[in-house]
Amino acid sequence: MTGGRSRVVVAIRVGVAPGRAFDVFTRDIALWWVHNDLFRFTPKEPGALAFVPPAGDKDGGAEEAGRLIERRADGRIFEIGAVRVWEPGARLVVGWRQATFGPDHDTEVEVRFEPVGPAGEETRVTVEHRGWDSVPQAHVARHGFPLNVFMQHQAAQWRAGLNRLQALTS
Repeated sequence: MTGGRSRVVVAIRVGVAPGRAFDVFTRDIALWWVHNDLFRFTPKEPGALAFVPPAGDKDGGAEEAGRLIERRADGRIFEIGAVRVWEPGARLVVGWRQATFGPDHDTEVEVRFEPVGPAGEETRVTVEHRGWDSVPQAHVARHGFPLNVFMQHQAAQWRAGLNRLQALTS
């Protein structure tokens, strides 16, 4: 992603080491993600979110990119975004789009997993969602909100999810 001055940053401390926090964040996203009518990926009923991890080439070549998807009850899959960085236990970057986004609408989520506490047995999980200034205020995804108000709603959405992530790791 290039440019983009807007960003939401939300962090929480979880009671597990960074590797475990990364695993729960990625493997169990369907359990901790909080659906919200303001932030639907498609106009239909929400499905279950899932990460498809990158697949490595056995010959040491380039990896096949992973992706974040929403799997709907009818079996259809909507790709939310491609995984741009997959560093288990440290960092994750993924593109983030709704079905109504055009080619110029580019947001991405970066998640950092930093060891904290005695012997690094806990983790600070920091989510940075950036690029909302690429989506015009009149766009359906922004609901007409001025950017600062929209970003407050977006921060509350991430906080709700991270609170559930924290409960899963307790």
